Amino acid sequence: MPISAISFDGDMTLWDFRKVMRHSLKKALAELRRLVPSQRARDLSVEGMIEIRSQVEEELKGEVWNHEEIRLLAFERTLESIGSSDRDMAAHLNALYLKHRFEDIELYPDVEPAFDRLAPHYKLGLLSNGNSYPERCGLGGHFVFVVFSQDVRVRKPDRRIFEIAAREAGCPLDELLHVGDSLENDVMGAHEAGAKTVWLNREGMGNNTEIKADFEITTLADLPGVLESGGN
Repeated sequence: MPISAISFDGDMTLWDFRKVMRHSLKKALAELRRLVPSQRARDLSVEGMIEIRSQVEEELKGEVWNHEEIRLLAFERTLESIGSSDRDMAAHLNALYLKHRFEDIELYPDVEPAFDRLAPHYKLGLLSNGNSYPERCGLGGHFVFVVFSQDVRVRKPDRRIFEIAAREAGCPLDELLHVGDSLENDVMGAHEAGAKTVWLNREGMGNNTEIKADFEITTLADLPGVLESGGN
C-alpha cells in the first residue's frame, strides 16, 4: 500500500528537547534564587529540579496527564523542598519556564526543508507524548493532524495512539508512516499498530535490540529520497 500520511515525533526528532528544557529550567532557577535568597535555594540544581519533576510525574501517572499541570506541581514540590512553599511563586516560575520552553525551541536545521519537500505529497502530522504545540514552536501551519498523548490519554508505544493518528489523518494504518527517535516508543509502537516506521537515528547509535524499523536515517534530509526509492 502507498504511504499517504507521515506522523512525526516531536522531542529529539524535530528539536532538541533536553537542550531547551535545561535552558528553561536554568532561567526558572535563577528567578527562584532571586526571589528566595537562601542557602537551600543556592544549593538547588537543575538536575535536582529534573529529579523532582520525574518523581511528581511517576506519582501522578494515570491521574494527571497535562504536562503543564505536572510541571506546576513540580515547582510547588521544588519550593517545598527548600522550605519556601508558595503557590503563587510556583505559578510564576512555571509561567517563566513555559515561556522559554516554547519560545526558545530551535528546530533541527533539516526539519523545515524536509517538510517543504514532503508537504505537497503527504499529509504531515505531529504525534507526541510531549506538549510542544506547533504554533508555539515555529511549526504553525505545517501539520494536517496533531495528536498529543495528554489529550487522548494514551501514550506511545500503545498502539491506540497510532490508531488515533491514522484516523485523524484519514488513512488506513498501513498507509501511515511514523518517524521518531525512540526505538521503543516510536518504532515498536508504530510497527505493532500496523504502520510503517522510520528510525531517525541522528547520533548513529547501535541497535542492540530486536526492534527493527522499515527504514533508518540519520537526518530528515534523507527522508524524501527514502520515500521516493522504497516508500511507495
